Amino acid sequence: MQIDGSVAFVTGANRGIGRALVDALLAHGASKVYAAARRADTLAELGGDARVVPVLVDITDAAQIDAAARVATDVTVLVNNAGSLAFTDPLDGDLAAIEADWRTNYLGTLAVSRAFAPVIEGNGGGAIVNLHTLLVYAPLTGMAGYSAAKAAAASTTIALRARLAGKNITVHGVYPGPVDTDMMRGVPVPKASPSDVANAIVDGVQSGQTIIHPDPWSQQSYKLWRDDPAALEAQMASMG
Repeated sequence: MQIDGSVAFVTGANRGIGRALVDALLAHGASKVYAAARRADTLAELGGDARVVPVLVDITDAAQIDAAARVATDVTVLVNNAGSLAFTDPLDGDLAAIEADWRTNYLGTLAVSRAFAPVIEGNGGGAIVNLHTLLVYAPLTGMAGYSAAKAAAASTTIALRARLAGKNITVHGVYPGPVDTDMMRGVPVPKASPSDVANAIVDGVQSGQTIIHPDPWSQQSYKLWRDDPAALEAQMASMG
């Protein structure tokens, strides 16, 4: 999938990895990027480039998703980046917070994919890029709801890949480690920069990687999981 000349739609584009993805897509030649977020005031800073089109979308709101798909009819690349993270323990964590993570990270990602797959197909094909996490391979107990929701989304990414293969749409799963974003603020671990991660994602999509590990931590964790899944589980369990 060539980014040069493409039209992209990025959810959660107002900050963190999403904001960096907007910049990376433009740097790689995207002709237009729809930058979506659930609060209009957070999109104000994205108006400096004529190729950027701010869009108000809460990915847990079906009406807003459908409206966005009716407006952004020229999209060829969908990037499902929007997510939520509640720090919840599996035994005594707030179930409402866990449900919120599921509505965003799993159901929201699926809903946006369902809305835009026909758009991309109608434009001759393209790509869907879903942001997951290395915690898909082994969860942190303090992020139980988030880890589980992302694992479910990763499973659906595989199903979408098979379902859309005959429609000229590639489906890419991205599994980053800790990234220096507001979501991970206060977590005392080494973190990759959003710009480095975003550029690695775009490069991975262009080179046809359907499974993308965009930073050293995720690459090392994936290798450990592939060689010894129990060892990665134990490593994550030790981190709480």
